[in-house]
Amino acid sequence: MGKLLGSVRLRLLLLALLPLIVLMPLLLLTAMTRWTSDYDKVLIANVESDLRIAEQYLGQIILATGTNVRSVAESRTFETVIQTDGTAFDQYLAQRQWDLRLDFLYFMPLDEAVEAGEDWPVIARAARGELATDIDIFSAPDLWQISSDLEERARLPLIDTEAAVPTTRQFEDRGMVVHTASPVRIEGHQGVLVGGMLLNRNLQFIDTINALVYRDDGTGEARQGTATLFLDDVRVSTNVRLFEDVRALGTRVSAVVRSKVLGQGQTWLNRAFVVNDWYISGYLPLTDSFGERVGMLYVGFLEAPFAAAKRAAYWTILGAFIAVLTLSVPVFLLLAKGIFSPLERMTQTMKKVEGGDLNARIGDVGSRDEIGQVAGHLDTLLDQIQERDRALRSWADELNDRVERRTAELRAANKKLEETFKQLVMSEKLASIGEITAGVAHEINNPVAVIQGNVDVIRQTLTPEATGDVETELDLIDRQVQRIEAIVGKLLQFARPTEFGTHEESVDLAPLVEDCLVLVDHVISKQAIKVDMQLQDAPFVCVTPGEMQQVIINLVINAAQAMEGQGRLVLTLDTETRDGTIGARLRVADSGPGIPEDVMRSVFDPFYTTKLGEGTGLGLSISQTLIQRAGGLISVENRASGGAEFTVWLPACSDSL
Repeated sequence: MGKLLGSVRLRLLLLALLPLIVLMPLLLLTAMTRWTSDYDKVLIANVESDLRIAEQYLGQIILATGTNVRSVAESRTFETVIQTDGTAFDQYLAQRQWDLRLDFLYFMPLDEAVEAGEDWPVIARAARGELATDIDIFSAPDLWQISSDLEERARLPLIDTEAAVPTTRQFEDRGMVVHTASPVRIEGHQGVLVGGMLLNRNLQFIDTINALVYRDDGTGEARQGTATLFLDDVRVSTNVRLFEDVRALGTRVSAVVRSKVLGQGQTWLNRAFVVNDWYISGYLPLTDSFGERVGMLYVGFLEAPFAAAKRAAYWTILGAFIAVLTLSVPVFLLLAKGIFSPLERMTQTMKKVEGGDLNARIGDVGSRDEIGQVAGHLDTLLDQIQERDRALRSWADELNDRVERRTAELRAANKKLEETFKQLVMSEKLASIGEITAGVAHEINNPVAVIQGNVDVIRQTLTPEATGDVETELDLIDRQVQRIEAIVGKLLQFARPTEFGTHEESVDLAPLVEDCLVLVDHVISKQAIKVDMQLQDAPFVCVTPGEMQQVIINLVINAAQAMEGQGRLVLTLDTETRDGTIGARLRVADSGPGIPEDVMRSVFDPFYTTKLGEGTGLGLSISQTLIQRAGGLISVENRASGGAEFTVWLPACSDSL
């Protein structure tokens, strides 16, 4: 009942707090999941906006570069200077290159421009009279041809980067260039003015993007953002730090990002691992003048501060929930005390009833609600139980009388069963006698008399001298006749024990075993069975000789049948002490196949036999009963060397100790 009360308290507590401990967490979880999703969407929207700003700035750089070069090509000064000697023109171009912050600026005659246009679409368009500006990838020889300094600036050693696509390259020596060409239509000087800005290591360019995207928003807390320009998947211009003061130039983007942005041409807007930390990242594919994807523009801000903010929000909400739950439980228990008090009285009453006090009652609990009604009903039930207990005790007395009468009937039936068992014993004994006498029937009665009579006639007929010549043969005949008479006598003693005594007496088992071997000699002699008797001195046992003979003959015959024509029969008699009691132990062992383990448990069961149609199946069962009735034990086990061994143990007679 205490467990029941505890269960009721728990259920009431759970029922009252169910909205808090189940529904509220579900609502909070749903809300937090939705908030987290919206929060992540806001972060992705921010990085997408940042990426658009960076893209616009890059577009302005490309547009401004082309516009500036066209302004030079269309200026009066350019038209004047191009008419002068080459030195002044070169100096002018060098000055304009410096003013426009270009890395190269040169004039290409129209015929050379047409030829170069086969390799550079920007120049080809300018040769056709159009201003063209685009991003192009220059090889190391291309850069060296323009300026050895450009080739040196573009060269970056590659740094092994986790999760990047494996590569055998050691350096990135190509250059990403804002490539522009403007047509020149001056009489006598038709051609193209070509300019370019190398983006490799162009830290001012990338820092300007970073400053534009992640400038202070007025709150004093600028996002920790980074920007990067990729040539293929290599960072050629970045403010991402490999170490505190070392930029991550030469590091590479992860294979996942590379596949989506460069491989599929899609914009990446998601979290990504950048060099050494997680960033909310945006990657935009960049194409060259050939329309091929040659690089990426990246912006991103550190994820850690926002993840920390989300964790702080989670812990705040969890703490508030635990605080509400902690305050609610004591208040509920205080209000529930009026419910638990009557329940405790019910519990105490039930314990008294369980202890045998059927007079215990709950009484008035001071409440007329459902619990008070339950208490009243419970008292009514206890009254009914007490009344039924009285009736059950009366019925129990009557049942005891009936049981005693039935017990007396069972005793009578048991007595009849014992008589039936004795009849079964006699039937089994007669079956054994029938098997034994079948082999020696030709040796008994009339043939013995005829033989003995003829021997006597021979002695009377022959003269003393003639008798002496055959005396040895006649004596042999006499001994064999006596042996036959002994066999017949022992058969009679076994078959008609009432004529020779059937009472329990002190018996020496050694001669009894020898007599039994005489009775079964015909069974053994018909087979190639060698008998080995090891009969040591053993104490006398109190047993009926006829019953003991029956047991021994049964075990010997079973052993002979198990060996199926040949083998070794070993009979061992010695002394053994069991549980402090001295007794005689007889073991009958054969060299047959043994008894299967699943059969071993059934060999002493009545009517169990393996020789269907040949035996009754009662031999071992009766033998066990006879030995147990004499106070002994019979058991069987398989020998390690092969064959089965039956052991009969009988306690010694007290007068033989």
